[in-house]
Amino acid sequence: MTPDPSPPVVPDGEGSGGDAPAILRRQSLRESAARTYARALPIVPVRARGLTIEGADGRRYLDCLSGAGALALGHNHPVVLEAIRAVLDSGAPLQVLDLATPVKDAFTDELFATLPPELAAHARVQFCGPAGTDAVEAALKLVRTATGRDGLLAFSGAYHGMTAGALAASGGAPAVSVTRLPFPYDYRCPFGVGGERGADLAARWTERLLNDPKGGTAAPAGMILEPVQGEGGVIPAPDGWLRRMREITAARGIPLIADEVQTGVGRTGSFWAVGHSGVVPDVMVLSKAIGGSLPLAVVVYREELDTWRPGAHAGTFRGNQLAMAAGAATLAYVRENGLAQRAAVVGERMLTRLRALAAQCPHIGDVRGRGLMIGLELVDPAQPYPGPECPEATTGTTPTTGIFADAEGRADGRAARRADGGTDTGATARRAAPMLAAAVQRECLHRGLIVELGGRHSAVIRLLPPLTITDEQAEAVLDRLADALDAAIRALGDRAAHELPPPGPPFTGGHR
Repeated sequence: MTPDPSPPVVPDGEGSGGDAPAILRRQSLRESAARTYARALPIVPVRARGLTIEGADGRRYLDCLSGAGALALGHNHPVVLEAIRAVLDSGAPLQVLDLATPVKDAFTDELFATLPPELAAHARVQFCGPAGTDAVEAALKLVRTATGRDGLLAFSGAYHGMTAGALAASGGAPAVSVTRLPFPYDYRCPFGVGGERGADLAARWTERLLNDPKGGTAAPAGMILEPVQGEGGVIPAPDGWLRRMREITAARGIPLIADEVQTGVGRTGSFWAVGHSGVVPDVMVLSKAIGGSLPLAVVVYREELDTWRPGAHAGTFRGNQLAMAAGAATLAYVRENGLAQRAAVVGERMLTRLRALAAQCPHIGDVRGRGLMIGLELVDPAQPYPGPECPEATTGTTPTTGIFADAEGRADGRAARRADGGTDTGATARRAAPMLAAAVQRECLHRGLIVELGGRHSAVIRLLPPLTITDEQAEAVLDRLADALDAAIRALGDRAAHELPPPGPPFTGGHR
């Protein structure tokens, strides 16, 4: 199996999309101020294949944004194009609401073949509107209908979409019916300790809050979480903590909703990210890669929750036949060619090299990820972050007792950097460096590399390459990123070492 069977893009030299500057000017004049990616990535794509995008100016880029993770096989993969052409050539209807079709039946068969067996054996699927946020809304409505309760348990740093209900469940959004719980975050641990201890404290916090009759928690209809927080800064949930959340919710009859919109279809090194922990959720929210680059979103859930009346949830474009055909082809290709396993291998190789880079670069506070969902958190190497994860920054003292201390009376993770090149956790977190991250993103673009920013302060460089990335392409991506980081640090000078996180909006996404 060849990881990326696609040939490189070759410019045809003939009118590759018109005058790029004029197109960009017209976009800025006519499109909403809410546009996001177009501001940081002022390019006009005209062709793409695999990892490569060609702009209207003839320049080629390695795309590690992949449609915000929607392109599991990269751009215009042959099996996806073949599946789309087959539907077009067949004369089949392209949009059929929720009617049954052979294309839809084949997609559902392939989807169920990839699900955790315990869920697939007794599952129902709801086809939603075309975006992940629509599926999140459907999932929330589903569990509220099934339980008769209205409250929701969600987590700090979460991102579930931009519609009202999904946004209310996302970190930083005020919502009276949503109880915000601590998410394990090694580098900026809310308890100042990180590691397994931090994850254990987060789980205990959740359990005790739910056990407290005066805890102020609205009766929860469900708990929603991401196995890896993407927009939150590429923060993998510890497997043990996920199992604790499953135990806590199961013991209390609270449906567990896994938001796998970005983590699914092999992205993290398992076909679904919950597979790492062995957790079987009650509800799975799926979108992005399941449509094979076209809009598609579904909710899969235990049949006991299927208490909806006919028409209780609907959407005009839930019958997109091209997306179902492309999605079925993508799911089958990832499964048959072991691309989830390959993502685990290539991702670990990339993480190893990035950790070695971090050992030499104090501006990299943390390197983390799972599979081909990778993040580098950039920091001010001279400044501790004045927050709860760094108690000594605000009190002027180092905690030497209680949960913050190790056996030597030293705050957990206080060593500046380990000899193995890894980064420490909890109390050693440094102030985020969003200005540097933005400069690195610009320098990457100049070098023909497209990356995304994320995290609490948009200071995390995110890599989401297609699962078909070759070993040579992975090395090229890391070469360009390392060069861009060095150039950005040199260009910013002292400004790269002394900056404050901006008080900007809590969400930089908008791709659901």
